[in-house]
Amino acid sequence: MYTRQAMRELGIPSSGLSAAQAAQLDEDGFFIVEGVLPDATVDRMRSEFERIHAVENDRGGHEVHVEPGARRISNIFNKTDAFDACLEIPEVLGAAHYLLGEIKVHGANLRDPVQGYGKQDLHVDVPKLFDDDWWVVNAMIMMDDMTPDNGPTRVVPGSHRWAPINVPYVNQGDWEPRPLSPAEAARVPEDLGAPYPGEVLVTAPAGSAIICNSSMWHAGTLKRSNTYRRMLHLTYTRRDLPQQLVQLDHLTPELYGRMSPVHRYLLEIEPPRSGDGVLRQPKREHRGWWN
Repeated sequence: MYTRQAMRELGIPSSGLSAAQAAQLDEDGFFIVEGVLPDATVDRMRSEFERIHAVENDRGGHEVHVEPGARRISNIFNKTDAFDACLEIPEVLGAAHYLLGEIKVHGANLRDPVQGYGKQDLHVDVPKLFDDDWWVVNAMIMMDDMTPDNGPTRVVPGSHRWAPINVPYVNQGDWEPRPLSPAEAARVPEDLGAPYPGEVLVTAPAGSAIICNSSMWHAGTLKRSNTYRRMLHLTYTRRDLPQQLVQLDHLTPELYGRMSPVHRYLLEIEPPRSGDGVLRQPKREHRGWWN
């Protein structure tokens, strides 16, 4: 299988994007689509978030990382089917295919910052080796409204074309930072936590998807209210790059049996076969449930 075939079998046009959405992704590095999921699906996602978090509590997200000041859950597809519909959102798949080519799920993490937390320094999630060397697309799928006072994400439109800054070490892979040119260095603020000229505080209603090029400069902001701001960070990467959560290492018979061949392809949960493409970066040994 390949990505265009997978999209076709899901009934999604090979582009998956309107011309306006593609242009905004190219120019600004992000766009917003409202109403990507039915209300009933979003309601169930909220309910499952609370059910699983009540069980995992402070361990939530441990398969990837635990974050002080935020309620997190990772490895979600093995824990519930409530988020399966998120694998078929046309604009998310369309944006990932448009920027990355052949794609697979990179990660799927639920997050809800706690009041008084959530503020981050400006950063990019992944590096790049050259101008349009895109590694990851992030879809923030909102289960609640994201408002000015519950910690909206701040983004710097157009900054995906700039040099990457403050890249998390765990995501650097085979990339080595290079010295910045004078023009690039002039863009980097002394205080990465301060407001940046031209930044946008992204707000969106529940049921929206905020679809971003992960090379864009962005950061979380302080959550001042005590209202929920639950979201799914569903990320896609190129098939030559490793997943954040190696799905094969956590795969259960229930998940494998529930997924269609298209979903298995997107999650990369089929056992490796001779002749499969080699990852550019090291990847842990697969430990599927059949071993």
